[in-house]
Amino acid sequence: MKNTLFDKTFRDSDGKIVIAQMPNLPIIVWFTASLLKLVFPTGEINTGLDVLANGSLFTWAWLELFQGVNYFRRTLGLVVLIGLIAARTVGIDALGNFGF
Repeated sequence: MKNTLFDKTFRDSDGKIVIAQMPNLPIIVWFTASLLKLVFPTGEINTGLDVLANGSLFTWAWLELFQGVNYFRRTLGLVVLIGLIAARTVGIDALGNFGF
C-alpha cells in the first residue's frame, strides 16, 4: 500500500477506508442527553443534562483529535472541539438553541 496523502487521510492502520464508525460511549451519552433536554426544557435537570451533553461531546472530540484512526477523523475531532468551544462561548447549546 502506498503512503499517499489520501491513504493517511482516509485509511486506518489496516488499510481500510474509515469515514464513519459505530458510535462510541461519549457519542451515545451526548445523543441521549441532548434528546432528554427536549423532554426537560427547563430546570436543574436540563442544566445537568446540558453539562453531561457538552462534557461527553468534548470527550469524544478530544479522543478523536488525539486517537483518531486517520487524519480525517482527527480533523473531525478538531472541528467539533472548536465548534463546541465557540458555541459555548456565544451561548448556543448542542441542539442549536440560543441560551440568552
